[in-house]
Amino acid sequence: MNSVDSKPATSSLIGSEADSQRTLYPYVTGTSVVGIKYKDGILLAADMGGSYGSTLRYKSVERLKPVGKHSLIGGSGEISDFQEIMRYLDDLILSDNMWDDGNSLGPKEVHNYLTRIMYNRRNKFNPLWNSLVLGGVKNGQKYLGTVNMIGVHYEDNHVATGFGNHLARPLLRDEWHENLTFEEGVILLEKCMRVLLYRDRSAVNKLQIAKITEEGVTISPPYALKTFWNFSAFENPTLGAEGSW
Repeated sequence: MNSVDSKPATSSLIGSEADSQRTLYPYVTGTSVVGIKYKDGILLAADMGGSYGSTLRYKSVERLKPVGKHSLIGGSGEISDFQEIMRYLDDLILSDNMWDDGNSLGPKEVHNYLTRIMYNRRNKFNPLWNSLVLGGVKNGQKYLGTVNMIGVHYEDNHVATGFGNHLARPLLRDEWHENLTFEEGVILLEKCMRVLLYRDRSAVNKLQIAKITEEGVTISPPYALKTFWNFSAFENPTLGAEGSW
């Protein structure tokens, strides 16, 4: 063995070479999350695909999770980083419960916490490669916000991550209104998810829809959407395109 190779990694002002453990590039990723406010609370939708590069490797990845008593989170991007974020949130909720003061963190507080986490990691050049949707209801107030991997965040009546920003939000701008019933909200989210399934190669026809109201969180079992693939543009997508084969 070369004597140079046998030496342990030396320390420096920025830490040892062996300490460099971070997500340099996302490996297993989830695609869009779509969230809307409706009359009684918040609805989130996400499929269950996990893509290993361009390969749709996993088809049972749950990306919608409850957070404490009043919040619901959906994550797109690197799955392992999303799992790390859920560990942060578990610690946050545990610490909050240990005060036992009759109060509990609401969705606005959890969203603000996430924006600080994402921006802090970005400033360390070690970002969590996720875009998150956080919704909830507390004291009759509905809250829905999003934050991306560099800490850019906002709240709105409807939000989306990934391709959903480009393909789902135009539909939501046209059809969303504040008096949506639960059934109307589910139909609208399914319409968005169907468009994403048609146009996003990373999407899979297996999704969950979650709702949160004053009564708590309900996450649906996985199910598939009815689809139609016989559109003429799907059958011959390059017809009439210049320079096509």
